[in-house]
Amino acid sequence: MPTTRQRKQSDDVEHQPGDALNALIGEQVLRALGAPADLLMVQVRPLWDGRYRVNVFVGPDVTSARVANSYFLTADDDGTIGAAAPPITKQY
Repeated sequence: MPTTRQRKQSDDVEHQPGDALNALIGEQVLRALGAPADLLMVQVRPLWDGRYRVNVFVGPDVTSARVANSYFLTADDDGTIGAAAPPITKQY
């Protein structure tokens, strides 16, 4: 008789360890940049060795979203941004 494995309910809501760090980096970018009026989301993609790509999406909805700002940056294990290209300046 075959056995079925039940999936843990907690697996559905489990987050990766880097999610909190990514959220912190995104918050810091928005603090330095300012929040656009039509902000949809800030996407933080870890690349390698403390390097990240951050995209700021704006638009009235997801079907018409566009990248308003994009940065390649470095951050330490605490989420402190070291350098960004292009430099993050207050725009909003």
